[in-house]
Amino acid sequence: MNNYSIGIEDFDAIGGLKEGSNILLIGPPMCGKEIILNHFMNSYTANNETAVIIITTHEPATQIIERLKEIIPVPSFSNIGIVDCVSKTVGEPEVDIENIEIVSSPADLTSIGVKISQFFEDLYFKKNIKKLQLHFNSLSTILLYSKVQTVFRFLHVLTGRIKAAKGLGIYVMDSRMHDEKTYTTLKQLCDGIIEVKSENDTNFIRIIGISPKPTQWFEYEIDGANMLIKKSMKIEFK
Repeated sequence: MNNYSIGIEDFDAIGGLKEGSNILLIGPPMCGKEIILNHFMNSYTANNETAVIIITTHEPATQIIERLKEIIPVPSFSNIGIVDCVSKTVGEPEVDIENIEIVSSPADLTSIGVKISQFFEDLYFKKNIKKLQLHFNSLSTILLYSKVQTVFRFLHVLTGRIKAAKGLGIYVMDSRMHDEKTYTTLKQLCDGIIEVKSENDTNFIRIIGISPKPTQWFEYEIDGANMLIKKSMKIEFK
């Protein structure tokens, strides 16, 4: 089984994330969740054998591409597809870029699903790229427009496709925006959680549900478009 590396050496050494995993990435604002997603693209940047589908609900796709240029030495985005749910709502000018598809708003789950399917068809089936990551940033914005049960049904289909394709789905949520019932409902669809927090201007991350017990918290910092692990992560079960 070829599991997914997430670019954290000690965790990847014990197997990384299993094929077909769907993971919630939960944390407060301003802790660099977008940069963490970039960090998880390390397998793409390392060997160009992974396709990545990005759903963005709060920043235009053109901004994402500019940020990715900082971590991809020779910009080549033929294996990246971006579903842009925000440009129309903020009045961004139309762009004619092959790997960007724009929908009217984060409320249009039907169109979002159609665009994801189009990228899935192109990257997974036509190009035959069998390592596929899906980054959904963020579910919290979607939940401002749609009821949790509607989002649950939408994600049930999406997470099922990731499992069937042996891909990796990562779904971002703001840890301060929702009640416990919302988190509990959506956690049912996922195999684990990557949790981040900030204390005294220091960022920490841990992984829950992938191993028998949570890993310890370990420190990271954001350096431009990169996430730097400041301390080696030791797997400690409590």
